[in-house]
Amino acid sequence: MISSTQRYTLNRRTLGILAFVLLGALPLAAEDQRPNILLILSDDHSLPHLGAYGDPNCQRFEISPNLDAFAKQGMRFNRAYTSSPQCAPSRISIFAGRSPVGVAATRFAQPARPDTPFVTDQLRAAGYWVGLDGRNHHLDGKNKELPHVEEALVGAGMRGAPFEERFDHVHGGNSTKRAALEKVPEKISAALDKVPGGTPFFLYFGFNQPHRKWGKDHVGIDPEKLVLPPDWPDLPEVRLDYARYLAEVRDLDRGFGMAMELLKERGLEKNTIVIFMGDNGEALLRGKGTLFSRGLNVPLIVRWPGKVAAATVSDALISGVDLAPTMLAAAGLDKGEGMTGVSFLGELLGQLFTGRTQLFGERGWHHGPITRTDGFDLSRSVVTDRYNYIYNALPDRGYIPVDMAGGNVAWEALKAAHEKGCLSNLHEKIYFQNPRPMFELYDLESDPFELHNLVGKEAVKDVEKYLREQLDRWMIREGDYLPLPSHSLATSSEH
Repeated sequence: MISSTQRYTLNRRTLGILAFVLLGALPLAAEDQRPNILLILSDDHSLPHLGAYGDPNCQRFEISPNLDAFAKQGMRFNRAYTSSPQCAPSRISIFAGRSPVGVAATRFAQPARPDTPFVTDQLRAAGYWVGLDGRNHHLDGKNKELPHVEEALVGAGMRGAPFEERFDHVHGGNSTKRAALEKVPEKISAALDKVPGGTPFFLYFGFNQPHRKWGKDHVGIDPEKLVLPPDWPDLPEVRLDYARYLAEVRDLDRGFGMAMELLKERGLEKNTIVIFMGDNGEALLRGKGTLFSRGLNVPLIVRWPGKVAAATVSDALISGVDLAPTMLAAAGLDKGEGMTGVSFLGELLGQLFTGRTQLFGERGWHHGPITRTDGFDLSRSVVTDRYNYIYNALPDRGYIPVDMAGGNVAWEALKAAHEKGCLSNLHEKIYFQNPRPMFELYDLESDPFELHNLVGKEAVKDVEKYLREQLDRWMIREGDYLPLPSHSLATSSEH
Protein backbone atom coordinates (compact mmCIF):
# COMPACT_ATOMS: atom_id res chain seq x y z
CA MET A 1 0.00 0.00 0.00
CA ILE A 2 1.16 3.56 -0.73
CA SER A 3 0.71 6.02 2.11
CA SER A 4 -0.92 9.40 1.55
CA THR A 5 2.49 11.02 2.10
CA GLN A 6 4.10 8.77 -0.54
CA ARG A 7 1.24 9.44 -2.96
CA TYR A 8 1.64 13.20 -2.43
CA THR A 9 5.37 12.92 -3.07
CA LEU A 10 4.84 10.86 -6.21
CA ASN A 11 2.25 13.29 -7.52
CA ARG A 12 4.70 16.14 -6.97
CA ARG A 13 7.32 14.21 -8.92
CA THR A 14 4.88 13.62 -11.76
CA LEU A 15 3.91 17.28 -11.81
CA GLY A 16 7.58 18.20 -11.83
CA ILE A 17 8.18 16.06 -14.90
CA LEU A 18 5.14 17.51 -16.66
CA ALA A 19 6.16 21.06 -15.80
CA PHE A 20 9.59 20.42 -17.26
CA VAL A 21 8.32 18.90 -20.48
CA LEU A 22 5.65 21.57 -20.96
CA LEU A 23 8.35 24.21 -20.97
CA GLY A 24 10.05 22.41 -23.86
CA ALA A 25 6.87 21.55 -25.78
CA LEU A 26 6.56 23.45 -29.03
CA PRO A 27 3.78 21.66 -30.95
CA LEU A 28 3.00 22.59 -34.52
CA ALA A 29 0.01 24.84 -35.05
CA ALA A 30 -2.06 22.20 -36.83
CA GLU A 31 -2.07 19.34 -34.37
CA ASP A 32 -3.64 16.82 -36.73
CA GLN A 33 -0.64 17.17 -39.06
CA ARG A 34 1.85 15.94 -36.49
CA PRO A 35 2.97 12.39 -37.24
CA ASN A 36 1.93 9.35 -35.28
CA ILE A 37 4.86 7.29 -34.02
CA LEU A 38 4.91 3.50 -33.87
CA LEU A 39 8.05 2.07 -32.24
CA ILE A 40 8.44 -1.68 -32.77
CA LEU A 41 11.23 -3.56 -31.03
CA SER A 42 12.30 -7.12 -31.70
CA ASP A 43 13.96 -8.99 -28.83
CA ASP A 44 17.57 -10.28 -29.04
CA HIS A 45 17.93 -9.49 -32.73
CA SER A 46 21.21 -8.28 -34.18
CA LEU A 47 22.74 -7.72 -37.57
CA PRO A 48 22.86 -9.26 -40.06
CA HIS A 49 19.68 -11.24 -39.53
CA LEU A 50 17.39 -9.75 -42.13
CA GLY A 51 17.51 -10.28 -45.87
CA ALA A 52 17.63 -6.50 -46.31
CA TYR A 53 21.08 -6.51 -44.68
CA GLY A 54 22.40 -8.97 -47.21
CA ASP A 55 22.44 -11.98 -44.92
CA PRO A 56 22.76 -15.04 -47.19
CA ASN A 57 20.83 -17.29 -44.81
CA CYS A 58 17.85 -14.94 -44.54
CA GLN A 59 17.86 -14.47 -48.30
CA ARG A 60 18.22 -18.13 -49.18
CA PHE A 61 15.45 -19.31 -46.88
CA GLU A 62 13.22 -16.23 -47.32
CA ILE A 63 13.23 -15.47 -43.60
CA SER A 64 12.15 -11.81 -43.65
CA PRO A 65 10.08 -10.82 -46.73
CA ASN A 66 7.95 -8.28 -44.85
CA LEU A 67 10.83 -6.47 -43.18
CA ASP A 68 12.81 -6.59 -46.42
CA ALA A 69 9.89 -4.91 -48.21
CA PHE A 70 9.64 -2.39 -45.36
CA ALA A 71 13.33 -1.51 -45.79
CA LYS A 72 12.62 -0.61 -49.42
CA GLN A 73 9.99 1.89 -48.21
CA GLY A 74 12.28 3.82 -45.86
CA MET A 75 15.83 4.20 -44.57
CA ARG A 76 17.94 1.26 -43.40
CA PHE A 77 20.76 1.95 -40.95
CA ASN A 78 23.86 -0.24 -41.07
CA ARG A 79 25.58 1.17 -37.97
CA ALA A 80 22.86 1.35 -35.33
CA TYR A 81 23.91 0.18 -31.85
CA THR A 82 22.00 -0.28 -28.65
CA SER A 83 23.47 1.21 -25.49
CA SER A 84 23.53 -2.18 -23.77
CA PRO A 85 23.47 -5.84 -24.88
CA GLN A 86 20.63 -6.49 -22.42
CA CYS A 87 16.95 -5.78 -23.05
CA ALA A 88 15.87 -3.84 -19.93
CA PRO A 89 18.77 -1.34 -19.78
CA SER A 90 18.61 -0.93 -23.56
CA ARG A 91 14.89 -0.11 -23.59
CA ILE A 92 15.18 2.32 -20.70
CA SER A 93 17.94 4.17 -22.55
CA ILE A 94 15.75 4.39 -25.65
CA PHE A 95 12.95 6.02 -23.66
CA ALA A 96 15.23 8.22 -21.52
CA GLY A 97 17.53 9.35 -24.33
CA ARG A 98 20.64 8.64 -22.30
CA SER A 99 22.76 5.70 -21.20
CA PRO A 100 21.74 3.11 -18.58
CA VAL A 101 24.78 4.28 -16.58
CA GLY A 102 23.52 7.85 -16.65
CA VAL A 103 20.06 6.90 -15.33
CA ALA A 104 21.38 4.34 -12.79
CA ALA A 105 19.70 1.39 -14.54
CA THR A 106 22.61 -0.90 -15.44
CA ARG A 107 21.36 -3.81 -13.32
CA PHE A 108 18.96 -5.96 -15.32
CA ALA A 109 15.37 -4.77 -14.86
CA GLN A 110 16.30 -1.94 -12.49
CA PRO A 111 13.85 0.82 -13.49
CA ALA A 112 14.97 4.37 -13.94
CA ARG A 113 14.19 6.76 -11.10
CA PRO A 114 10.65 8.18 -11.36
CA ASP A 115 11.97 11.69 -11.94
CA THR A 116 13.83 10.55 -15.07
CA PRO A 117 11.96 12.12 -18.02
CA PHE A 118 10.94 9.74 -20.80
CA VAL A 119 10.27 10.70 -24.40
CA THR A 120 6.66 9.71 -23.72
CA ASP A 121 6.35 12.28 -20.92
CA GLN A 122 7.28 15.05 -23.30
CA LEU A 123 5.10 13.77 -26.13
CA ARG A 124 2.13 13.39 -23.80
CA ALA A 125 2.54 16.90 -22.39
CA ALA A 126 2.47 18.17 -25.99
CA GLY A 127 -0.86 16.48 -26.71
CA TYR A 128 0.15 13.00 -27.84
CA TRP A 129 -1.63 9.86 -26.67
CA VAL A 130 1.09 7.46 -25.44
CA GLY A 131 0.89 3.72 -24.92
CA LEU A 132 2.93 0.58 -24.25
CA ASP A 133 1.90 -2.84 -25.53
CA GLY A 134 3.12 -6.22 -26.71
CA ARG A 135 6.00 -8.06 -25.07
CA ASN A 136 6.88 -6.62 -21.66
CA HIS A 137 8.70 -3.31 -21.94
CA HIS A 138 10.63 -3.80 -18.66
CA LEU A 139 10.56 -0.05 -18.02
CA ASP A 140 9.13 -0.84 -14.58
CA GLY A 141 11.26 -3.89 -13.85
CA LYS A 142 10.96 -7.65 -14.26
CA ASN A 143 7.71 -9.44 -15.01
CA LYS A 144 7.66 -10.91 -11.51
CA GLU A 145 9.54 -9.69 -8.46
CA LEU A 146 10.13 -10.76 -4.87
CA PRO A 147 7.38 -9.32 -2.62
CA HIS A 148 9.69 -6.95 -0.73
CA VAL A 149 11.32 -5.77 -3.97
CA GLU A 150 7.90 -5.20 -5.50
CA GLU A 151 6.92 -3.15 -2.45
CA ALA A 152 10.09 -1.07 -2.69
CA LEU A 153 9.61 -0.40 -6.41
CA VAL A 154 6.00 0.67 -5.96
CA GLY A 155 6.90 2.80 -2.97
CA ALA A 156 9.60 4.54 -4.99
CA GLY A 157 7.17 5.28 -7.82
CA MET A 158 8.96 2.97 -10.27
CA ARG A 159 6.20 0.39 -10.63
CA GLY A 160 2.44 -0.03 -10.40
CA ALA A 161 0.05 2.91 -10.48
CA PRO A 162 2.70 5.64 -10.08
CA PHE A 163 4.48 4.35 -13.17
CA GLU A 164 1.39 3.54 -15.23
CA GLU A 165 -0.10 7.01 -14.67
CA ARG A 166 2.63 8.35 -16.94
CA PHE A 167 0.92 6.65 -19.90
CA ASP A 168 -2.55 6.55 -21.44
CA HIS A 169 -2.31 2.82 -22.02
CA VAL A 170 -0.07 0.14 -20.49
CA HIS A 171 -0.29 -3.55 -21.28
CA GLY A 172 2.90 -5.39 -20.47
CA GLY A 173 1.76 -8.98 -20.77
CA ASN A 174 0.64 -9.21 -24.39
CA SER A 175 2.73 -12.13 -25.60
CA THR A 176 3.60 -12.44 -29.28
CA LYS A 177 4.97 -15.96 -28.98
CA ARG A 178 4.10 -18.28 -31.85
CA ALA A 179 0.81 -19.45 -30.33
CA ALA A 180 -0.34 -15.83 -29.97
CA LEU A 181 1.17 -14.41 -33.14
CA GLU A 182 -2.11 -14.28 -35.06
CA LYS A 183 -3.51 -11.93 -32.41
CA VAL A 184 -0.93 -9.19 -33.06
CA PRO A 185 -3.37 -7.10 -35.18
CA GLU A 186 -6.06 -7.51 -32.56
CA LYS A 187 -3.73 -6.32 -29.80
CA ILE A 188 -2.54 -3.28 -31.71
CA SER A 189 -6.12 -2.45 -32.74
CA ALA A 190 -7.31 -2.64 -29.14
CA ALA A 191 -4.64 -0.09 -28.17
CA LEU A 192 -5.32 2.26 -31.09
CA ASP A 193 -9.07 2.14 -30.42
CA LYS A 194 -8.34 4.10 -27.24
CA VAL A 195 -6.77 7.03 -29.10
CA PRO A 196 -9.18 10.01 -29.21
CA GLY A 197 -10.08 11.17 -32.70
CA GLY A 198 -7.70 13.75 -34.14
CA THR A 199 -5.03 13.05 -31.52
CA PRO A 200 -1.56 11.97 -32.62
CA PHE A 201 -0.29 8.84 -30.91
CA PHE A 202 2.92 7.19 -29.79
CA LEU A 203 2.69 3.42 -29.42
CA TYR A 204 5.48 1.10 -28.38
CA PHE A 205 4.87 -2.50 -29.41
CA GLY A 206 7.34 -5.22 -28.44
CA PHE A 207 7.77 -8.64 -30.00
CA ASN A 208 9.00 -11.71 -28.09
CA GLN A 209 10.86 -12.98 -31.14
CA PRO A 210 13.61 -14.01 -31.53
CA HIS A 211 14.22 -14.27 -27.75
CA ARG A 212 14.82 -17.73 -26.34
CA LYS A 213 13.07 -20.12 -25.52
CA TRP A 214 12.72 -21.19 -29.13
CA GLY A 215 10.64 -23.93 -30.61
CA LYS A 216 12.42 -27.08 -31.75
CA ASP A 217 11.15 -26.89 -35.32
CA HIS A 218 12.87 -25.13 -38.18
CA VAL A 219 10.70 -26.21 -41.11
CA GLY A 220 12.19 -25.17 -44.44
CA ILE A 221 15.56 -24.13 -42.94
CA ASP A 222 18.27 -26.73 -43.58
CA PRO A 223 20.99 -26.44 -40.91
CA GLU A 224 23.54 -28.02 -43.25
CA LYS A 225 23.09 -25.22 -45.79
CA LEU A 226 23.56 -22.34 -43.37
CA VAL A 227 26.57 -20.06 -43.71
CA LEU A 228 28.28 -19.73 -40.31
CA PRO A 229 30.41 -16.77 -39.23
CA PRO A 230 34.08 -17.66 -38.72
CA ASP A 231 33.98 -17.09 -34.96
CA TRP A 232 31.53 -19.98 -34.54
CA PRO A 233 32.85 -23.57 -34.56
CA ASP A 234 31.19 -25.63 -37.27
CA LEU A 235 29.35 -28.17 -35.13
CA PRO A 236 26.00 -29.86 -35.96
CA GLU A 237 24.48 -28.56 -32.75
CA VAL A 238 25.55 -24.98 -33.51
CA ARG A 239 23.92 -25.27 -36.92
CA LEU A 240 20.71 -26.68 -35.42
CA ASP A 241 20.53 -23.91 -32.82
CA TYR A 242 21.05 -21.31 -35.53
CA ALA A 243 18.28 -22.78 -37.71
CA ARG A 244 15.86 -22.56 -34.78
CA TYR A 245 16.87 -18.94 -34.21
CA LEU A 246 16.15 -18.07 -37.84
CA ALA A 247 12.73 -19.73 -37.52
CA GLU A 248 12.00 -17.27 -34.72
CA VAL A 249 13.11 -14.35 -36.90
CA ARG A 250 10.71 -15.67 -39.53
CA ASP A 251 7.88 -15.59 -36.97
CA LEU A 252 8.84 -12.02 -36.06
CA ASP A 253 8.66 -11.05 -39.72
CA ARG A 254 5.19 -12.52 -40.06
CA GLY A 255 3.95 -10.60 -37.03
CA PHE A 256 5.52 -7.40 -38.30
CA GLY A 257 3.80 -7.85 -41.66
CA MET A 258 0.44 -8.14 -39.88
CA ALA A 259 1.12 -4.91 -38.00
CA MET A 260 1.93 -3.02 -41.21
CA GLU A 261 -1.18 -4.35 -42.91
CA LEU A 262 -3.28 -3.16 -39.97
CA LEU A 263 -1.89 0.38 -40.28
CA LYS A 264 -2.85 0.37 -43.93
CA GLU A 265 -6.36 -0.93 -43.22
CA ARG A 266 -6.92 1.81 -40.63
CA GLY A 267 -5.71 4.56 -42.97
CA LEU A 268 -2.75 5.36 -40.71
CA GLU A 269 0.09 4.37 -43.02
CA LYS A 270 0.80 7.78 -44.56
CA ASN A 271 1.00 9.84 -41.38
CA THR A 272 2.77 7.35 -39.10
CA ILE A 273 6.50 7.14 -38.53
CA VAL A 274 7.30 3.47 -38.07
CA ILE A 275 10.60 2.70 -36.35
CA PHE A 276 11.74 -0.92 -36.27
CA MET A 277 14.76 -1.77 -34.14
CA GLY A 278 16.34 -4.70 -32.33
CA ASP A 279 16.55 -4.08 -28.59
CA ASN A 280 19.95 -5.80 -28.29
CA GLY A 281 21.99 -8.56 -29.87
CA GLU A 282 21.11 -12.17 -30.54
CA ALA A 283 21.25 -14.83 -27.82
CA LEU A 284 23.84 -16.77 -29.78
CA LEU A 285 27.61 -17.15 -29.41
CA ARG A 286 29.40 -13.81 -28.83
CA GLY A 287 26.14 -11.91 -29.09
CA LYS A 288 23.78 -10.94 -26.28
CA GLY A 289 25.58 -9.88 -23.12
CA THR A 290 28.80 -8.98 -24.94
CA LEU A 291 30.08 -5.70 -26.33
CA PHE A 292 31.17 -7.31 -29.57
CA SER A 293 29.35 -6.14 -32.68
CA ARG A 294 26.72 -8.88 -32.50
CA GLY A 295 25.89 -7.82 -28.96
CA LEU A 296 25.19 -4.18 -29.86
CA ASN A 297 24.84 -3.71 -33.65
CA VAL A 298 21.14 -4.13 -34.41
CA PRO A 299 18.74 -3.59 -37.30
CA LEU A 300 17.16 -0.14 -37.48
CA ILE A 301 14.73 0.78 -40.25
CA VAL A 302 12.59 3.93 -40.34
CA ARG A 303 9.65 4.62 -42.66
CA TRP A 304 7.94 8.01 -42.90
CA PRO A 305 6.02 8.33 -46.19
CA GLY A 306 6.63 11.61 -47.98
CA LYS A 307 9.46 12.55 -45.61
CA VAL A 308 12.03 9.74 -45.66
CA ALA A 309 13.11 8.74 -49.15
CA ALA A 310 12.37 5.12 -50.02
CA ALA A 311 15.13 2.51 -50.35
CA THR A 312 17.80 4.70 -48.72
CA VAL A 313 20.71 3.41 -46.67
CA SER A 314 22.72 5.17 -43.97
CA ASP A 315 26.13 4.33 -42.55
CA ALA A 316 25.85 7.00 -39.84
CA LEU A 317 26.69 5.89 -36.30
CA ILE A 318 23.39 5.75 -34.39
CA SER A 319 22.94 4.90 -30.71
CA GLY A 320 19.75 3.73 -29.04
CA VAL A 321 19.86 6.91 -26.95
CA ASP A 322 19.37 8.88 -30.19
CA LEU A 323 15.83 7.62 -30.80
CA ALA A 324 14.18 9.84 -28.18
CA PRO A 325 15.51 13.19 -29.44
CA THR A 326 14.81 12.10 -33.02
CA MET A 327 11.18 11.26 -32.27
CA LEU A 328 10.78 14.54 -30.42
CA ALA A 329 12.27 16.51 -33.30
CA ALA A 330 9.91 14.78 -35.74
CA ALA A 331 7.01 15.90 -33.53
CA GLY A 332 8.30 19.49 -33.50
CA LEU A 333 9.65 19.33 -29.95
CA ASP A 334 12.99 20.20 -28.41
CA LYS A 335 15.22 17.54 -26.87
CA GLY A 336 14.42 16.83 -23.24
CA GLU A 337 16.61 18.12 -20.43
CA GLY A 338 19.39 15.68 -19.58
CA MET A 339 19.10 13.71 -22.81
CA THR A 340 22.53 12.96 -24.26
CA GLY A 341 21.18 11.43 -27.46
CA VAL A 342 21.71 13.10 -30.82
CA SER A 343 18.73 13.62 -33.14
CA PHE A 344 19.27 12.04 -36.55
CA LEU A 345 16.17 13.62 -38.08
CA GLY A 346 18.41 15.47 -40.53
CA GLU A 347 19.78 12.16 -41.81
CA LEU A 348 16.26 10.80 -42.22
CA LEU A 349 15.16 13.86 -44.19
CA GLY A 350 18.21 13.87 -46.45
CA GLN A 351 19.57 17.08 -44.97
CA LEU A 352 23.13 17.94 -43.94
CA PHE A 353 23.91 15.73 -40.95
CA THR A 354 27.14 15.73 -38.99
CA GLY A 355 26.22 12.95 -36.59
CA ARG A 356 28.38 11.02 -34.19
CA THR A 357 32.03 10.10 -34.37
CA GLN A 358 31.71 7.57 -31.53
CA LEU A 359 29.16 5.81 -29.36
CA PHE A 360 29.34 3.90 -26.10
CA GLY A 361 28.10 0.61 -24.68
CA GLU A 362 27.87 -0.90 -21.21
CA ARG A 363 27.23 -4.29 -19.65
CA GLY A 364 26.05 -4.86 -16.08
CA TRP A 365 24.32 -7.62 -14.14
CA HIS A 366 21.96 -9.85 -16.10
CA HIS A 367 19.52 -12.37 -14.68
CA GLY A 368 21.76 -15.25 -13.61
CA PRO A 369 24.61 -16.16 -11.25
CA ILE A 370 27.08 -13.50 -10.18
CA THR A 371 29.97 -15.95 -10.53
CA ARG A 372 29.75 -16.25 -14.34
CA THR A 373 29.68 -13.81 -17.24
CA ASP A 374 26.21 -14.91 -18.36
CA GLY A 375 24.94 -13.45 -15.08
CA PHE A 376 27.47 -10.87 -13.97
CA ASP A 377 29.97 -9.05 -16.10
CA LEU A 378 31.09 -5.43 -16.03
CA SER A 379 32.35 -4.01 -19.30
CA ARG A 380 32.30 -0.80 -21.31
CA SER A 381 33.02 -0.01 -24.95
CA VAL A 382 33.48 2.80 -27.44
CA VAL A 383 32.77 2.27 -31.14
CA THR A 384 33.91 4.54 -33.99
CA ASP A 385 33.41 4.24 -37.71
CA ARG A 386 36.37 1.86 -37.78
CA TYR A 387 37.19 0.50 -34.32
CA ASN A 388 35.60 -1.23 -31.35
CA TYR A 389 37.46 -0.76 -28.05
CA ILE A 390 36.30 -2.89 -25.09
CA TYR A 391 37.18 -2.59 -21.40
CA ASN A 392 36.55 -5.75 -19.32
CA ALA A 393 36.60 -4.76 -15.67
CA LEU A 394 36.31 -8.43 -14.57
CA PRO A 395 38.71 -10.25 -16.89
CA ASP A 396 39.01 -13.28 -14.60
CA ARG A 397 35.44 -14.31 -15.46
CA GLY A 398 35.37 -17.12 -18.03
CA TYR A 399 33.01 -16.52 -20.94
CA ILE A 400 29.56 -18.12 -20.90
CA PRO A 401 26.95 -16.95 -23.43
CA VAL A 402 23.85 -15.28 -22.00
CA ASP A 403 20.69 -17.44 -22.12
CA MET A 404 22.68 -20.46 -23.39
CA ALA A 405 23.87 -22.07 -20.15
CA GLY A 406 22.02 -24.97 -18.58
CA GLY A 407 21.59 -27.53 -21.33
CA ASN A 408 21.65 -25.55 -24.55
CA VAL A 409 22.64 -27.98 -27.31
CA ALA A 410 25.08 -25.61 -29.01
CA TRP A 411 26.96 -24.56 -25.88
CA GLU A 412 27.08 -28.12 -24.51
CA ALA A 413 28.53 -29.34 -27.80
CA LEU A 414 31.11 -26.56 -27.82
CA LYS A 415 32.18 -27.39 -24.26
CA ALA A 416 32.44 -31.07 -25.14
CA ALA A 417 34.64 -30.26 -28.14
CA HIS A 418 36.83 -28.13 -25.88
CA GLU A 419 37.20 -30.94 -23.34
CA LYS A 420 38.17 -33.36 -26.11
CA GLY A 421 40.68 -30.92 -27.58
CA CYS A 422 38.79 -30.77 -30.87
CA LEU A 423 38.47 -27.00 -31.24
CA SER A 424 40.76 -24.87 -33.36
CA ASN A 425 43.26 -22.60 -31.64
CA LEU A 426 41.12 -19.62 -32.65
CA HIS A 427 37.94 -20.99 -31.09
CA GLU A 428 39.80 -22.14 -27.97
CA LYS A 429 41.04 -18.58 -27.49
CA ILE A 430 37.70 -16.93 -28.24
CA TYR A 431 35.60 -19.02 -25.87
CA PHE A 432 37.88 -20.47 -23.21
CA GLN A 433 40.75 -18.04 -22.63
CA ASN A 434 40.91 -17.26 -18.91
CA PRO A 435 41.69 -14.66 -17.83
CA ARG A 436 40.26 -12.70 -20.71
CA PRO A 437 42.04 -9.56 -21.87
CA MET A 438 41.20 -6.50 -19.80
CA PHE A 439 41.30 -4.46 -23.02
CA GLU A 440 40.34 -5.41 -26.56
CA LEU A 441 40.66 -3.42 -29.78
CA TYR A 442 39.28 -4.54 -33.14
CA ASP A 443 39.59 -3.01 -36.59
CA LEU A 444 36.05 -3.44 -37.92
CA GLU A 445 37.13 -2.72 -41.49
CA SER A 446 39.70 -5.48 -41.78
CA ASP A 447 38.33 -7.74 -39.03
CA PRO A 448 34.51 -7.44 -38.93
CA PHE A 449 34.12 -10.63 -36.87
CA GLU A 450 36.50 -9.31 -34.18
CA LEU A 451 38.91 -12.22 -34.25
CA HIS A 452 42.22 -10.40 -33.70
CA ASN A 453 42.77 -8.25 -30.62
CA LEU A 454 45.11 -5.38 -31.54
CA VAL A 455 45.79 -4.09 -28.01
CA GLY A 456 49.50 -3.58 -27.51
CA LYS A 457 50.31 -3.44 -31.23
CA GLU A 458 52.64 -0.59 -32.12
CA ALA A 459 50.71 0.26 -35.29
CA VAL A 460 47.55 1.19 -33.32
CA LYS A 461 49.19 2.58 -30.18
CA ASP A 462 47.78 6.07 -30.73
CA VAL A 463 44.31 4.73 -31.56
CA GLU A 464 44.26 2.65 -28.40
CA LYS A 465 45.29 5.59 -26.23
CA TYR A 466 42.74 7.92 -27.85
CA LEU A 467 39.81 5.50 -27.41
CA ARG A 468 40.77 4.64 -23.84
CA GLU A 469 40.80 8.33 -22.95
CA GLN A 470 37.48 8.90 -24.73
CA LEU A 471 35.98 6.10 -22.65
CA ASP A 472 37.45 7.70 -19.51
CA ARG A 473 35.75 10.99 -20.38
CA TRP A 474 32.38 9.37 -21.11
CA MET A 475 32.43 7.41 -17.84
CA ILE A 476 33.16 10.60 -15.91
CA ARG A 477 30.33 12.50 -17.64
CA GLU A 478 27.87 9.68 -16.99
CA GLY A 479 28.89 9.20 -13.35
CA ASP A 480 30.03 5.63 -13.92
CA TYR A 481 30.88 3.60 -10.84
CA LEU A 482 33.58 1.44 -12.47
CA PRO A 483 37.29 2.24 -12.18
CA LEU A 484 38.38 4.25 -15.21
CA PRO A 485 40.15 2.26 -17.93
CA SER A 486 43.28 4.43 -17.65
CA HIS A 487 43.38 3.93 -13.88
CA SER A 488 42.92 0.18 -14.32
CA LEU A 489 45.71 0.06 -16.90
CA ALA A 490 48.06 1.96 -14.60
CA THR A 491 47.23 -0.36 -11.68
CA SER A 492 47.68 -3.54 -13.70
CA SER A 493 51.02 -2.33 -15.12
CA GLU A 494 52.33 -1.73 -11.59
CA HIS A 495 51.95 -5.43 -10.86
